[in-house]
Amino acid sequence: MTSASIFRARAARARPLGRLLVVRVLGTAGVLLALSIVIFSLMYLAPGDIVKNLLGNRPVTPEAVAAVRAQYHLDDPVVIQYLRWLGGFVTGDLGTSIRLQLPVADAISSRLGITLSLCGLAFVCALAVAIPLGVRSAVRPGGAVDRVANVFAIVGLSAPTFAIGLLLLYAFAYYLPVFPVYGAGDGGFDTLRHLVLPAITLALGLGAIVLKLTRTAMLRELASDYVTSARARGLSERTVERIALRNAAIPIVTGASLVLTFLVGGTVLAETTYALPGLGTLLQDSVLFKDIAVVQSLTLLVAVVIAVIALLADLAYLVLDPRVRTARRPS
Repeated sequence: MTSASIFRARAARARPLGRLLVVRVLGTAGVLLALSIVIFSLMYLAPGDIVKNLLGNRPVTPEAVAAVRAQYHLDDPVVIQYLRWLGGFVTGDLGTSIRLQLPVADAISSRLGITLSLCGLAFVCALAVAIPLGVRSAVRPGGAVDRVANVFAIVGLSAPTFAIGLLLLYAFAYYLPVFPVYGAGDGGFDTLRHLVLPAITLALGLGAIVLKLTRTAMLRELASDYVTSARARGLSERTVERIALRNAAIPIVTGASLVLTFLVGGTVLAETTYALPGLGTLLQDSVLFKDIAVVQSLTLLVAVVIAVIALLADLAYLVLDPRVRTARRPS
């Protein structure tokens, strides 16, 4: 039996896409539910009294303590408190920030645009450089492009994010004042100029991951028998590369999903280094101030984003390769 007939036979036994989608969604929901319990429990696992953690290290009156206990319903059973908090998160009622004295949802929404813009720009920069560079380096291993790709990967994987940020600040904001030093600008093109260096800082390390995965996947596909057969039939090299790239899509999608998940956490360092008023700096300031309502909401929000990215990556696998949907049963 040829490899093509084996592929068709496995695809015929593939489980329905709708059923797999339901299974993936239910699994993701279960993981998020478990994470929400852990995140909510952090308020009780933190050392000291809950009210003192909420109010911070400052003198308070008994009336203020009673008001905080009433605001957060701390006299209710823990299960009721958790269900109320989870229901509020689902409906967008995230509570009130002790530090900022405004709704947590407003605090997050006011900074969400900067973080999304930074992540989007860094993601585009990483993929736009890493995938073409990885493909070219695999097509001609050992060539000039491959050597440049190896240097890019070594620097991106080994250099810490904050070190890259400081070097870029010195080179392009101080020594060659091309880009602003800090802040988010006044909107439009000015904000874009402020986001260039932070985006490059994030994209350098994350793009190195995609580059290595793309190069490895392309090398494996280009060494396959179907590529040799395609070349023997006289197909152009560009067509062969396009076919190999399509078959190497799953590792590349894996790299892209890793980039997105790492971007969510990497924005904290980048926003701190460049003094950007995004969610990363909001989380950092809230942790230092012990603003538990903001920390809980942001932590669960990050978990939801990462879980959704992982779910979308799984769905992409199912669409790109029917063999992933093959039922695991004896042939």
